[in-house]
Amino acid sequence: MSQSAHPAPATAASRPSHSGLPESDVSAVVGFVGLFGLILWLLFCRNYAPIAEMLDLPGPREPLSGPYASLAALLFSAGPMIAWSICVDKVHRRPSTGIDWDNPRPIAAIKDVTLVKITGLWATWGIIGFLYGAGRWYWDGSYLFAMDVIGAAAIPLFVLSIPYVLWIDRVMINPRDHVWHFGAMLLGREAYDPGEVKKHWRAWIIKGFFSAFMISILPGGFAYAVTVDTAGIISDPVRFGLLMIQLLFLIDVQIGTVGYLVTMRPLDAHIRSGNPFLAGWMAALMCYPPVAYAFMSGGMIAYEINTPGWTHWLAGNTPLLYIWAAWLTALTAFYAWATVAFGLRFSNLTYRGVLTNGPYRYTRHPAYLSKNTFWWFATLPFLVTSHSMVDVIRNTFFLGCVSAIYYWRAKTEEAHLLQEDAKYREYHAWMEVNGPITSRLARMKRIFRPRGPVIQHQPAE
Repeated sequence: MSQSAHPAPATAASRPSHSGLPESDVSAVVGFVGLFGLILWLLFCRNYAPIAEMLDLPGPREPLSGPYASLAALLFSAGPMIAWSICVDKVHRRPSTGIDWDNPRPIAAIKDVTLVKITGLWATWGIIGFLYGAGRWYWDGSYLFAMDVIGAAAIPLFVLSIPYVLWIDRVMINPRDHVWHFGAMLLGREAYDPGEVKKHWRAWIIKGFFSAFMISILPGGFAYAVTVDTAGIISDPVRFGLLMIQLLFLIDVQIGTVGYLVTMRPLDAHIRSGNPFLAGWMAALMCYPPVAYAFMSGGMIAYEINTPGWTHWLAGNTPLLYIWAAWLTALTAFYAWATVAFGLRFSNLTYRGVLTNGPYRYTRHPAYLSKNTFWWFATLPFLVTSHSMVDVIRNTFFLGCVSAIYYWRAKTEEAHLLQEDAKYREYHAWMEVNGPITSRLARMKRIFRPRGPVIQHQPAE
């Protein structure tokens, strides 16, 4: 990557760590300020009726639980994170942005580059729009809300992209980036790099696919959090546990959606590369609709047949229900923390810097580890109401297959990051020896890994 002639001052992301663990490209605070903004908005929406009554506001006196309130929550999450990132972390000054703010070019010097880039960008959006229209699953159920949102945002995005790209091209060290190469390929007037075009499409397929999915699942969890009845909930371990789990999943979805939408270079949150490995894409897409419907949710490897789960099998044992609810809540909190720790940079299949703090100090894959552990303890696949050993074996085997898919995802993501960043290679090696969870798993793997014959090397004569 080209470096600015005026390098940025040392930041938390560039200073060496005293512990030997590389400093994270994302500060430990940025995600939590976004979480704070989200909680404030949730409390406002939940208590809107008395607030509207007190201020004599027009409209209904009821909680703000509609889908657009969930969309507004993204602003209350993203706003504080952007402000912290710029004002405190000063991410816009990092060399990794590829921006030199101190030496802007005149518009006349970059207008031809900008024209090519806008051509590539608009063509990309047009193709993604066509794919949305062609995909039948995008026009049913919760995806309808996502299509409404994306459709409403389309014209403003097309219009605003012109001044934005002009502004960025003036300060980019190398404005001929991935999207420029795609535009150059379409126009056919300048040489382009096919490898850069592939990088461009890997990034935008990820953004287009996952952004629509994340927007589609925003309203349900948000409406639940705003309208759920909490009366007497502390005395009911099942209700309390399910509430906490739902709230933590809401946090994961809200902060994660911000990550997909705010892939902006001035925030150092741009997608530097998408996963180049086909295996990585296969493993990831198997976990999300519509592909997941064919495999997991009632599909080929469904693991919840005749399994009513923990609330059924522990019913009547109140102390154990509290313990189980607390354990599942802790696993979900660890999972949500793994998303919050990314701040503005969460997204699947991408390299957007290296994260080494928060739960990533304990394991390289805290979200996958906690999520899969949650499924085993919540589902209890080996306990079935059908009393069928076949169901026990199937459920246990197929949940094992799901965990294996996530292990596969983890390995393909590591392979991607190991080839991209020396800092990740340093982090990977450090965690193998020092990570509280990773090092123990690594030792177990070495114990059970079969060893080949030892080859004796003779000294040279």
